[in-house]
Amino acid sequence: MNTYSLQGQVALVTGADSGIGKGVAIELAKAGAKVIINHVDAHQLAQQTVDEIATAGGEAYAIHADVSNEAEVQAMFTEMLNKYGTIDILVNNAGLQRDAKFVDMTLEQWQTVININLTGQFLCAREAAKEFIRRGVVPTVSKAAGKIICMSSVHEVIPWGGHVNYASSKGGVMMLMKSMAQELAPHHIRVMSIAPGAIETHINVSAWNTTAALNKLLTLIPYDRVGVTSDIAKLAVWLASDDADYITGTTIFMDGGMTLYPGFADNG
Repeated sequence: MNTYSLQGQVALVTGADSGIGKGVAIELAKAGAKVIINHVDAHQLAQQTVDEIATAGGEAYAIHADVSNEAEVQAMFTEMLNKYGTIDILVNNAGLQRDAKFVDMTLEQWQTVININLTGQFLCAREAAKEFIRRGVVPTVSKAAGKIICMSSVHEVIPWGGHVNYASSKGGVMMLMKSMAQELAPHHIRVMSIAPGAIETHINVSAWNTTAALNKLLTLIPYDRVGVTSDIAKLAVWLASDDADYITGTTIFMDGGMTLYPGFADNG
């Protein structure tokens, strides 16, 4: 059996209508998983992702839900369980930025980011864990009862002036992930994070779409290239597979060396 096969498994990817989430959803479907495409307001983009997966021979289904809204998250899980019966993989990907200097940051900017990036991951993981525990391990499907992959960021460890809300949310994701992993491991539920560095997506297009911007960005990346969504997506598939069965409670940084603090390469 190909251990990278996710055949017979159901995956939910939040914020899967574009960017990293879309890339992860497509790659999970290629590995054989049935994928729920969560979105909050991009109905057409979500359906395009569903259609793209279906055209390639996979199966996907779009569900609207604001991950920061408890009732909507619970309704999404009810709809998903009614359609597919269970869930095996959760990719907590939905996230956003509302940038401002610290002294100018409004409470709304702070709370919006915390609500989506951190509380949203808590709400979705809680509902997934309930189903994992209820169902338990099905050895013919996976060695684990369930897998939760939290999408973090290099900014769970790198401070980021002008983005205090975002960095705080990702630091919170790190401890949420570790604490969940500790508590859920006896149930054979694996929890881990992926921490991307600079990845080419629409959210940061201004950081890489001109020569000047790209050259400036590359000074932060020792490996001398910007990541692409397929980098993260392929890692997510491996983490969800039985080949990664002994991994839980840790963050894997996929950043081209950004967390090596390249500014110190020549003795600081």
